[in-house]
Amino acid sequence: MHRFFPPRCGNGWQRRIVMWIALWMCGAVTCYAQTNGVIMHVDFVSATAKSKAPSTQAVAVAWLTPLGASGASQPAPEKRIFRMVQKNKQFDPHLMVVPVGSLVQFPNQDPFFHNVFSLYNGKRFDLGLYETGSERGVRFDREGVSYIFCNIHPEMGAIILALPTPYYAVSMNHTIFIPHVPAGRYTLNVWSEGATVESLAAVRKQVTTDANGTDLGSIVLVATPSPVAHHSNKFGEAYPPAKDSRPPGSQY
Repeated sequence: MHRFFPPRCGNGWQRRIVMWIALWMCGAVTCYAQTNGVIMHVDFVSATAKSKAPSTQAVAVAWLTPLGASGASQPAPEKRIFRMVQKNKQFDPHLMVVPVGSLVQFPNQDPFFHNVFSLYNGKRFDLGLYETGSERGVRFDREGVSYIFCNIHPEMGAIILALPTPYYAVSMNHTIFIPHVPAGRYTLNVWSEGATVESLAAVRKQVTTDANGTDLGSIVLVATPSPVAHHSNKFGEAYPPAKDSRPPGSQY
């Protein structure tokens, strides 16, 4: 019986595999450099101590707004239709970033009624009561953060961030990488539902990027409880005791 890899060739194949991996890694580095990427590291610290906050809070969004001549070549953000599903008394996804002018649909996939609303700066709206299998939409035509809630179920909460620039990214493992950023001057903005307003304002600054990629170093945010966890209903009042929002014959 013939062996597919003769024993005397084993070391040679191992060397080839190592070489292929090395070439792949070099290609990945070259690709990173060619994307004009902007990278930064995000840390959360406690408000009462200089220790790092739990990593579960370390979710942030960073975006770059062109300044001066950089803005002339900025492509307009692509307006699309997005979906934030209501299912199992939750919004999915919890965090959504959309270009300004995009339409977001809120389909109800629960066997009971929902009432989606937002009273925050990004977009104020109230979709009213609507039943399972139906959906209603909102066009986010204004830049800003919108906290999304249900007027029936206090445990439901989400965030939609509408941005006027295509240069943005969400953190992964405390790192934010924004690809394809042309060389130029920008205003850096960072947002997180788990950070204080003061610390977000403190990290806002002007930055300069170049064609070989830019490392903005470390950004430190002060952790704070999310406003999604504690909120009032659309009337600015505490939620009443749980009531039956089911259509006839449905199961809660």
